[in-house]
Amino acid sequence: MKKNYKMVICYDGTRYYGWEHQPDRDTIQGKLENVLTRMCGEFIDVIGAGRTDAGVHAKAMTANAVMDTDFSPEEIRDYMNRYLPDDIAVREVREASERFHARYKAVGKLYCYTCFDGPVKPVFQRKYVTMLDYSPDVEKMRRAAAYLEGKHDYKSFCGNPRMKKSTVRVVDKIEIVRKGGFIYFNFHGTGFLQNMVRILTGTLLEVGRGKIPPERMPEILEARDRQTAGPTAPPGGLCLVKVDY
Repeated sequence: MKKNYKMVICYDGTRYYGWEHQPDRDTIQGKLENVLTRMCGEFIDVIGAGRTDAGVHAKAMTANAVMDTDFSPEEIRDYMNRYLPDDIAVREVREASERFHARYKAVGKLYCYTCFDGPVKPVFQRKYVTMLDYSPDVEKMRRAAAYLEGKHDYKSFCGNPRMKKSTVRVVDKIEIVRKGGFIYFNFHGTGFLQNMVRILTGTLLEVGRGKIPPERMPEILEARDRQTAGPTAPPGGLCLVKVDY
C-alpha cells in the first residue's frame, strides 16, 4: 500500500549541481531518488520544499515521497543513510498525510548566508563561508535591509531573466549579526526567487563597503531590473536552515 513520507535532509552542496535532478550531473534529488528507487524496486519521485542552487547547503531541507514499502520510517531513514554519500544525511522520516506536499504546503523558509572578514582564515568552516577582503559596515547594511523587508516585487533580485510568473514575495525578516570575524545574514520569508538570497546578500555587501547608499534600496526595488542590484554572492556561504509548515 502506497504511503506518503515526509523527510528532513541535510547536505553539503559543494560538489552538487543543486537540488533538482539533471541528466548526467550529480544532484541532491537525483541521489535521493536513486537510493529510494533501489529500495522500492520502482522509480520514486522525491519532491523538495525548494530548489537550492549548485553549491548551496541545507541543514533541514524538507521533502516527501509516495512509496510502497514494508519498512518502518526509521528503517527507511537507516537504509537511505547507509547508501547515500557521506555529504547527504536523512535526519528523520515520518508518515505524512496523503495531502502533504513539501513544496506547496511550505509557508516559510529561513536561509542563512555567512561571511568572514577576520584576520585568521577559518580552516574548518572554509566551505561554508564567503571570505571577504574588506570589513563591511554592519549598521549601514542593517539600514538597507530595513527597506528590503516586507512585501515587494523582487524582480531586481531575481537571477532568472525569463521569469514569467509573479516576482512578488514577502520577506518578513532580514537580520544581520556579527560574531567575531563572522557576519550572518538571516533571511526569513514565504518563498524566494532564483538566486534571490544571494543577490540580496551581494547587494547588502556592496552597501557595507560603501558602493551603494542604503537609501537606494527603494529605487532598486522599483526599477524591477536585475542590473540595478549588486552582484550574486557565491553559493558556498548559503545554507537553507529551516522550512516552516
